[in-house]
Amino acid sequence: MGPLTALTFFPLLGMIVILLLPKGRDNIIRWAAAAFTFVPLVISTVMIFDYNTALIGVNDPNSFQFVEKHAWIGAYNINYYVGVDGISFPLVWLTALLSFLCIFASWGITKSVKGYMAMFLLLETGMMGTFVALDFFLFYVFWEIMLLPMYFLIGIWGGPRRVYAAIKFFLYTLAGSVLMLLAMILLYQNTVDPVTGRHTFDMITMMNQANQSDWLRATGTFLGYGIRSVLWMALFIGFAIKVPVFPFHTWLPDAHVEAPTAISVILAGILLKMGTYGMLRINFAILPDATLYFTEFLAILGVVNIVYGAFCAMAQKDLKKLVAYSSISHMGYVLLGMSAMTPAAINGAVFQMFNHGTIAAMLFLLVGVVYDRAHHREINGFGGIGAVVPRYMGMFALAFFASLGLPGMSGFISEVLVFLGSYQTWPLYTIIAVFGIVITAAYLLWTIQRVFFGPLNEKYKDLPDINGRELFTLIPLAVITIILGVYPHPVLNIISGSLNHLITLVQPAVSVALNGF
Repeated sequence: MGPLTALTFFPLLGMIVILLLPKGRDNIIRWAAAAFTFVPLVISTVMIFDYNTALIGVNDPNSFQFVEKHAWIGAYNINYYVGVDGISFPLVWLTALLSFLCIFASWGITKSVKGYMAMFLLLETGMMGTFVALDFFLFYVFWEIMLLPMYFLIGIWGGPRRVYAAIKFFLYTLAGSVLMLLAMILLYQNTVDPVTGRHTFDMITMMNQANQSDWLRATGTFLGYGIRSVLWMALFIGFAIKVPVFPFHTWLPDAHVEAPTAISVILAGILLKMGTYGMLRINFAILPDATLYFTEFLAILGVVNIVYGAFCAMAQKDLKKLVAYSSISHMGYVLLGMSAMTPAAINGAVFQMFNHGTIAAMLFLLVGVVYDRAHHREINGFGGIGAVVPRYMGMFALAFFASLGLPGMSGFISEVLVFLGSYQTWPLYTIIAVFGIVITAAYLLWTIQRVFFGPLNEKYKDLPDINGRELFTLIPLAVITIILGVYPHPVLNIISGSLNHLITLVQPAVSVALNGF
């Protein structure tokens, strides 16, 4: 068994073990869940030292790392095929880290602890599998596996409107999945493995345009539209819902507000990144000419996400909803960077995916801390509590400053790279996007002022400060944010080779070959 299989299925083994444990042994169940999420973190950390940054991956099967390939469903040439490159490996490690920390953020869950931990471990398997899969069918299976535990984690352990939020999340993502399924089947039917002569779900084989049918390559149409544009758009909508890209974003604030703290962390830290990861791995690499055709469309949506998300965040009274809209805004930087097709922009975009994963996780953990004590999240309901909870205020300020991209924090590096690279391609859109930083600074500083400064709300004069367990979940994320803000090379060295190669894959594509949309 290779390391990728181990870190993907160890949480699933943990789920089985937990389901076999006696009911009511909550502490044993919690520690078991922590152990089964700790192992993937250890495996993925050890893999960092064996990772070869000279191997680019993307469309070269010989330069993926930790590869495993086994026949799975022979009749349809479906394989268990996993491996990582610079696009996926940082997200694998981030998934392992956040999953481990989220078990401790879930320590306060008392309702059906056994069911909660089992669902959480199943969710981790789905997330890991999505990032390591190199067979499109396998990718789709893991993508769908995530739906079920996330639905139950929000619908059973969420807030007062949990059922509404869970159903809304389920319907949105299922609609996207159906489009992705149709596109996947069409790609399968029009791609032939040159070695076996059979249709294939192998994503790397699909990336070689020579393996695609003549109809798919240039001449095909669907209802009068170019088939490659239709396919690209179907896949894009499937992934855009997960990002979420405006106007597919409306499920996110509801899901965040109703979800338990740890599930909000996973939503913002990992699930949102799956959308942009899917675009890079599938849209960009398999349909590069269509990607080139839609780059300006992506840039416009990125700017809309940045500005719209920031203004919506400013209007929020609920602290968690503010952070949720802030995530929508920050994912706009990722879209803008991806659209620019320059090394700085696309490296900044993927670095932003990683950084937003750590920073948003801190923000949602901190919102959970204050909610556990005050039992509400109304920003105007606090006031002056900085004097009562100084340690909490310090962590809160660090997370907020990182979110607004203060120099010295990791978010600053990724946003600057996005702006530097995007300006070369989209100067006007980049200038508009920069104003998003100003709006972000305004609503974040205004929030800090209303929550921590001014006259103390007497109701909270005895509010307990942040405790050791809560600090345990926050300090690793804070350390990563500061280190990568000063020395970003550990992540940039891993991602840059693959992303620079991805640009060379997309740029030669001839957009005029498309029949338009």
